[in-house]
Amino acid sequence: MLALGQGECQANDWNDRKPQLEVSAMLSERRLEVLRAIVQDYVGTEEPVGSKALTERHALGVSPATVRNDMAVLEDEGYIAQPHTSAGRIPTDKGYRLFVDRLAGVKPLSTPERRAIHNFLDGAVDLDDVVGRTVRLLAQLTRQVAVVQYPSLTRSTVRHVELLSLAPARLMLVLITDTGRVEQRMIDCPAPFGETSLADLRARLNSRVVGRRFADVPQLVQDLPESFETEDRGTVSAVLATLLETLVEEHEERLMIGGTANLTRFGHDFPLTIRPVLEALEEQVVLLKLLGEAKDSGMTVRIGHENAHEGLTSTSVVAVGYGSGDEAVAKLGVVGPTRMDYPGTMGAVRAVARYVGQILAES
Repeated sequence: MLALGQGECQANDWNDRKPQLEVSAMLSERRLEVLRAIVQDYVGTEEPVGSKALTERHALGVSPATVRNDMAVLEDEGYIAQPHTSAGRIPTDKGYRLFVDRLAGVKPLSTPERRAIHNFLDGAVDLDDVVGRTVRLLAQLTRQVAVVQYPSLTRSTVRHVELLSLAPARLMLVLITDTGRVEQRMIDCPAPFGETSLADLRARLNSRVVGRRFADVPQLVQDLPESFETEDRGTVSAVLATLLETLVEEHEERLMIGGTANLTRFGHDFPLTIRPVLEALEEQVVLLKLLGEAKDSGMTVRIGHENAHEGLTSTSVVAVGYGSGDEAVAKLGVVGPTRMDYPGTMGAVRAVARYVGQILAES
């Protein structure tokens, strides 16, 4: 029996869903069970579902005639539709939405699947490798298009700042974040900077910024040049300027996508052509907006025409935030046809996000 979704299975805010839930409340539990059966059968077979097939495959406890009446009500309410005359019924975007909102839970991964996720991600050597492995893993597990956003620097804290001398008047600044991200910048100094001064600057800088949020760093270092000898203040100022520029750059506008070829398996799910979907997936701004609409906590599912971009109105997006602690530093998810195994996809996305968060916390 379908039950009201809880926690991360709820796809939208309560205020957004309240009118829809009021409508669905008028449906009997039996009709909700019929809708669930239609969704499951259509996702599994890709064929419109008839009343006879439903009574044969599912223990609905009623006759095919009763099921036909229930299907007529569901069609009148806009939850299912008949693709052509004499065919069975298929879920609409509204039907999928109600199905997702009434999920009592997501499909748990098996022990071998969880072990495979852990082993695959645990072998990553740096952040780029973590993101790359995550994309490949999500695409393989869900057989959809996987999209992973790089951790946002604006939500990160400083783990370490390294300063290396490349020449008497040239330095390299290396910024390491709590998410394992590494940023490198070259600095041309106004004058030669000795090893003793370099070590002193490195120590003072780390004592002030390690473990602090990026937004706090400018205030923490603003008076640092004054603590150095006059001849070194120009170089110290140059180092701080480079550090602050690195902190404010919008690195969150980086993402990785994989598994686009998986869409070729769903040719019949896209009206006329798959081209608009592929064109939308090529636009990084579109993908960033999709992930940006996902909540930081819990799972977000957008179905069909709930996606604002015209090229994605035949797709569903399942996304969730991930991070090294309680706060999400970025988001990941999958894009696929609306005829999607929602419980399985949501379970895989949630599990991968948790493992990635653990890796970031341990890195």
